[in-house]
Amino acid sequence: MKNYVVMTDSCCDLPFNYIKEKNIPFVSLTCSYNGNEYIDDFGKTLDPSKFFEDMKAGAVPKTSQPSAEEFIKKFRSILEDGKDVLYISISSHLSGTLNSARIAKDMIIKEFPNRRIYIFDSLSASLGQGLFVIKALEMQEAGASFEFVVDYLEMNVQKLNIYITVDDLSHLRRGGRISATAATLGKVLNVKPVLSINNEGRVIPVIKIRGRKKTLKTLVDFVEQRIERADEQTIAICHGDCIEEATKLRDLILENSNVKKILINTIGPVIGTHGGPGTLAIFFIGKERQQGILEK
Repeated sequence: MKNYVVMTDSCCDLPFNYIKEKNIPFVSLTCSYNGNEYIDDFGKTLDPSKFFEDMKAGAVPKTSQPSAEEFIKKFRSILEDGKDVLYISISSHLSGTLNSARIAKDMIIKEFPNRRIYIFDSLSASLGQGLFVIKALEMQEAGASFEFVVDYLEMNVQKLNIYITVDDLSHLRRGGRISATAATLGKVLNVKPVLSINNEGRVIPVIKIRGRKKTLKTLVDFVEQRIERADEQTIAICHGDCIEEATKLRDLILENSNVKKILINTIGPVIGTHGGPGTLAIFFIGKERQQGILEK
């Protein structure tokens, strides 16, 4: 009997069909621009292609986290069903979403003294967070206990490798990730930074590459150098409305690695707000997370 429920938030960027098939509870963040507010719900309310086209046309979106009340509703529905909650969250250093969940847990858990709510900080976002959701569900379906799944997540959170590149540095500049001068120089010199998310769940620069083609090759190199047990795992690639490059990246990886599976999906509007159109990111389990800048 499954005595616990795996839930997440909309920043995991998993395919909507997968969310629906597995009946995964989630809370939604929101995205607003041009006078409209949209629920981030895996493309049902706002098509990702339209979102990125709007950004290309000059829209400057803003995002907001879910309230504690929204978490209370989700938690209560699960706890009242006699089940525990395992919530897999976007990094606490990328959003206040996890803090809302903690407030909700503190407010509701006393009503259910025999139940548990575990909040797992993925120290990631998008399909990095999504990979942990997939793994937790696979383990649950194989009969793993609540405690066993939690232990796995905590033991492997620092082994999630994350590499991100963006096409337009201005979105990172608005988010405070790089300076205005660096953004301008990057555009003039056609520099494509590769970023990561460190052991604290913060975005960090890793390396600067001249040109998009070389950047894709660098992402492939990172996979080859850092992946472990490739034949046993799923690699995830997410993209900001650049499916051709995401597919090219997948093909390059498959030429050089015997990975079990590669999942490709579009970035949702909340994560897409910070990376912008043309963002590419890759996630896989391997060596300990990148922590600093590499020389090139």
